[in-house]
Amino acid sequence: MSDTPDYDGPQSASFGYRDVPASEKAGMVRQVFESVAPRYDLMNDLMSGGVHRLWKNALIDVVNPRPGEKFLDVAGGTGDIAFRIVKKQGDRADVTVCDINAAMLSVGRDRAVDRGLLQGLTWTTGDAESLPFPDRSFDGYTIAFGLRNVTDIDKALREAFRVLKPSGRFYCLEFSKVTSAPMARAYDSYSERALPFFGRIIARDAESYRYLHESIRRFPPQHELADRMKTAGFGNVAWRNMTMGVVALHSGWRL
Repeated sequence: MSDTPDYDGPQSASFGYRDVPASEKAGMVRQVFESVAPRYDLMNDLMSGGVHRLWKNALIDVVNPRPGEKFLDVAGGTGDIAFRIVKKQGDRADVTVCDINAAMLSVGRDRAVDRGLLQGLTWTTGDAESLPFPDRSFDGYTIAFGLRNVTDIDKALREAFRVLKPSGRFYCLEFSKVTSAPMARAYDSYSERALPFFGRIIARDAESYRYLHESIRRFPPQHELADRMKTAGFGNVAWRNMTMGVVALHSGWRL
């Protein structure tokens, strides 16, 4: 029996600034990431000026993975978070990467081989809203820049709660609401123009990066996401703003 009750999700979902039938969003997101997968990591460096690496390092510092703990990294196909956890865990690494997009997972596997990371990693195709794992399977769950792409955020949060062991920890690193009005205006103007521009020049796909900008703007602000985590069952919910709220790191425990 599942640890979470049945849940009927919304009939529509946001895809950038558009609302689309909920049943169609996952396929549309999959197409976006199939298109950008080969240049995804290069684009992250260009768009953030490399700052995304600092955000991810800060996430791992907070997670503080210990050897032997079982971690699930969702929507982490290219391996950026998983590699950092493996490095911290050393010889007793145990990280499962789960991503809905096979193209992203393929990039991640190749990167792992290039880095000589052949132990402690498992790669699984799966949906954040219906994870292919038993209840109470993991000590930690991470999702970085992926939650805004799911069709039903609340269902994904409930699934995260389900697969965590008692005292398991949930961590979400995601773009959020900038806390400074001048910074917010500058950041919004930059991302609205720069993401499609870099997408067209580097990834040869301006529309996918226009969607990514729009998905950032429509993601819930910090306090709302925290409330939804509590509704999903998490305790000790907190968040930490980075770069004046450009991104936020939310955390919670399955008590």
